[in-house]
Amino acid sequence: MSKLRAIIHVDMDAFYAAIEELDHPPWRGLPLVVGELGPRSVVSTASYAARRYGIRSAMPTLAAQRLCPQALFVPVRMSRYREVSAEVFGVFAEVSPEIEGLSLDEAFLDVTRSLRLFGGEVERIGRYLKQEIHQRTGLNASVGMAHNKLLAKLASELSKPDGFLRIQPDQVHAVLDPLPVGRLWTVGKVAEASLHRLGIHTVGELRFAEPRRLLQACGNQAALWQRLANGLDERPVDSAAEEKSVSAESTFVTDLTTLDQSLSWLAQLAERVGERLRAHGLQGRTVTVKLRKPPFETHTRQLSLPQPSDSTDVLLDAGRELLRRWWAAEKSPSLRLLGIGMSQFAPVPQSGLFAAPAEQGGRDQLADRINRKFGRGSLVRGVVLKSRKPGPEES
Repeated sequence: MSKLRAIIHVDMDAFYAAIEELDHPPWRGLPLVVGELGPRSVVSTASYAARRYGIRSAMPTLAAQRLCPQALFVPVRMSRYREVSAEVFGVFAEVSPEIEGLSLDEAFLDVTRSLRLFGGEVERIGRYLKQEIHQRTGLNASVGMAHNKLLAKLASELSKPDGFLRIQPDQVHAVLDPLPVGRLWTVGKVAEASLHRLGIHTVGELRFAEPRRLLQACGNQAALWQRLANGLDERPVDSAAEEKSVSAESTFVTDLTTLDQSLSWLAQLAERVGERLRAHGLQGRTVTVKLRKPPFETHTRQLSLPQPSDSTDVLLDAGRELLRRWWAAEKSPSLRLLGIGMSQFAPVPQSGLFAAPAEQGGRDQLADRINRKFGRGSLVRGVVLKSRKPGPEES
């Protein structure tokens, strides 16, 4: 039998809302919703006090207000959340290089090779993570530990908030069997409904279901689900997973009805994407523009670059061309959402010893340094100023 792995899943508690409470102490304990009120806004995160009223992520903010009229609604501050996330991931890197980030506030760590440094106990590593994250950021993390990813994630979920739980190999069935079948990885709402029609409501019932009947009713996923129901999961922690794309988008309270407005917003979004590309050492070949007409008709347009680039101007020129083409083809163009992104990344080539610095690259790097020092938006293209009106919900 192969040696069991030591896997940790860390999930920050109500991350965005917790940061807002940390930065604004009078808000602590209030039903707080991250997401501005508006007909097209949704909840990004809700504090635990707000969740008691039934408020959940991705819910329209107006629906959240109906559930809790006294709730405090605050705007998303993504740059601040990324800043705290970097501190959290810095703690992860102190215990293992094998980190699979799932989002700004969630990650898997394979700490199998780190056990000897912590006396052979995964719980000591888990406690170190919790304590260091809290000491450095003031925030609580829920930590789940097990011998695979499925069980480690369940452990953190079951112990939230401020959780700390290890699922031992001999506890797997005791923990899994009573859970609703929808708690398993890959079992979504449609799959859950299919299993319910077979009379399967718990993970234990799925584990003991007759495989042939399950296969006939649910298809090829049936075998995977039964393996998961038995607590089996061989997925590795994928620390080499690369970003497939870098993008930014905004949803508007009032539709954009002129090309001039739209180009201005596109420039602001392109600056954000360009800055992120350079920060991560990425150069891409494919530019994508996302356009959503009211009410919910979404279009995407793509353009391939002759060579990989991280230049904001190159990105913006391609995006402008795509936007103008789409605008000209529409009878009555208007936009409720606009986005731009870069994908198909290639390695950044190393400059030759005597290569002259590219003028545009120098301008971009200078702008990045100024914006890092004085805050995003301190130095922008003039066209961006036309977009600076309240109301968009950005991501």
